[in-house]
Amino acid sequence: MSQSNESPSGVTIFWQKCGRLAGYWRAVFGSGSVYLFVVSLLILGRLISPQFWSGENLLQTVKDVSILGVVATGIAFITLSGNFVDLSIPVIMACAGIVAVYALPLGAGVAMLAGMVTGCVMGCINGLAVGYLRLNPILWTLAAMSVMDGVTRWAYGGKWVYVRADTAPGAAFSALYRGSLFGFLPVTVALFALVAAAGHFLMRHTGYGRQLRMTGASYEAARLSGIPVRRAVMLSFVISGLTAALGGLIKTSFSMYGDVEIGLGYDFQAITAVVLGGVTLAGGRGAMSGVVGGVLVMGLLGRVLPLIPHVGQDEQYAIRGALFVAVVGLNLLTLRRAGRSDA
Repeated sequence: MSQSNESPSGVTIFWQKCGRLAGYWRAVFGSGSVYLFVVSLLILGRLISPQFWSGENLLQTVKDVSILGVVATGIAFITLSGNFVDLSIPVIMACAGIVAVYALPLGAGVAMLAGMVTGCVMGCINGLAVGYLRLNPILWTLAAMSVMDGVTRWAYGGKWVYVRADTAPGAAFSALYRGSLFGFLPVTVALFALVAAAGHFLMRHTGYGRQLRMTGASYEAARLSGIPVRRAVMLSFVISGLTAALGGLIKTSFSMYGDVEIGLGYDFQAITAVVLGGVTLAGGRGAMSGVVGGVLVMGLLGRVLPLIPHVGQDEQYAIRGALFVAVVGLNLLTLRRAGRSDA
């Protein structure tokens, strides 16, 4: 048989280069080197503004991104399970905050517990639908978001529900965002660190974490090996509902009013941070250390971009969107290069 002398086309060469680039991306981000982005943004910020490295500015940057970090921690479990993202996150955040404000007359502790229970219940509903009924996670959570949003607007008339700061419960609730520990550590930063540490332990050092990774890597293989895959997926949505509720409570504490729109954009930002941190969209691979790095990148972008001349709010949205498209594109190329049929 004669061999063909045809040379590869330009398109073939292009995709081969993209595949190699995706392999490099996998090697870098899989090892947690998303922190190279963090360092690069820190250097860029310092070059633009001499005050960028001040302790006050860096602490405020972490504080500003703490809510996103809490939410992204829960999203990471869903993505690791192979179910991409929970699009009902913004409504869960809003509902948790509104329920907490309504329950404040019963005490700040009771109000926060009521908000967390709200997130848990919503997470259970999503988990049952996606985990046990095997509904499409994107379509179901999008529909759930629409229903929850409509019910919430109908229930409280679409008006802001204000926190009375002149009462003891209101002052305690306000401290959730404005309070500090040891006189210098913001409560929100401590909560982010605690939630991320708990997420890391659950993901890496428990039987459930191993089950979730195997479920995300190959659902059918995990099922045939005896892993309770449906329960594993359901619990990932419950975890995400709890972290979204906590994020909603912190955001409501910041604004001092409950509103159905307080969570807008957090689903997109969270999945960007998660994928940027090395969690593969097809599931089965990722680490919480990378997610924290992705969250820090998002926070530093929010600080650096406004310092660049002629970069307004619209341009910042475009840059974040382009970053998401680039990271997801490289993620998918990596999966295809590795032979993943679900890429």
